[in-house]
Amino acid sequence: MRDHVALTEEEEGKNVLNAAGDTVGRVTAVEDEKAHVDPAPGLSDATRSKLGWGDDDGRDYVLDSSSVESVSDDAVHLGR
Repeated sequence: MRDHVALTEEEEGKNVLNAAGDTVGRVTAVEDEKAHVDPAPGLSDATRSKLGWGDDDGRDYVLDSSSVESVSDDAVHLGR
């Protein structure tokens, strides 16, 4: 089991990458270790479904820290 990754305000503005390294969105805010993510334009329905995100309705989606594998200087990396 991997260590808990704490999300902080420092992640705001970072890209969110899936396990394959594709950009799925950008962190717009972090509250209570949950990232609010603006989905990438053209994100497929299949990818949205895997992330537990609904239709493209123009709103941000919440990403819990339990979905995060790691955080680098410029991106939030999701686990498989």
